[in-house]
Amino acid sequence: MCSNEDAWNILRQEILECQQCPLSETRTQAVPGEGPQKANLVILGEAPGRNEDLQGRPFVGAAGKLLTELLAGAGINRSTVFITNTVKCRPPENRPPAPREREICSPFLQRQLLLIKPKIVCLAGRVPAETILDTSASMSAMHGREYEREGQTYYVIYHPAAGLYTRRLIPTMEKDMLKLKSLLDEKTGQATPIREKQRRLNDFSRP
Repeated sequence: MCSNEDAWNILRQEILECQQCPLSETRTQAVPGEGPQKANLVILGEAPGRNEDLQGRPFVGAAGKLLTELLAGAGINRSTVFITNTVKCRPPENRPPAPREREICSPFLQRQLLLIKPKIVCLAGRVPAETILDTSASMSAMHGREYEREGQTYYVIYHPAAGLYTRRLIPTMEKDMLKLKSLLDEKTGQATPIREKQRRLNDFSRP
């Protein structure tokens, strides 16, 4: 039986070399994801964009910068989070990944989650929420909510890109991230004192 490290290396190489769907024909490189192999929190986005495709890293463009800021504002260090996407290759023109592309890539994500064993998987945006939760509900109905599926906790947030296009969403996104931090604290037995939670909420409520 191979070690956890060996399993990670094998999985990463399979992702990098994958040619199972047409996205492999147009990508610069696959983007397996990055972060600790035993992270308590996994953030799952939609698909790599242009910058991610060029650098081979997830969330490194403008949306990635906003994600880092949202995490930091809630007291979460990005370096402690494993970040990946529903599909590992950039769709042409940044279109949403097709259902078949998501289906083909799904085993890679499943294997990652089995190795990581996170306390929470945060679904950032409509595509990961739709894919994982098998729902067509709107983001306005799902964001900031916790879901349980087969023993795994999922939490839905707006994709950071939504905040770039619609700035008025950012206060909502900040509050959702604070709720995620509280949920993560509960799951890891590191509950934040009530006064500190209220202080953070008050800070984000100010104009």
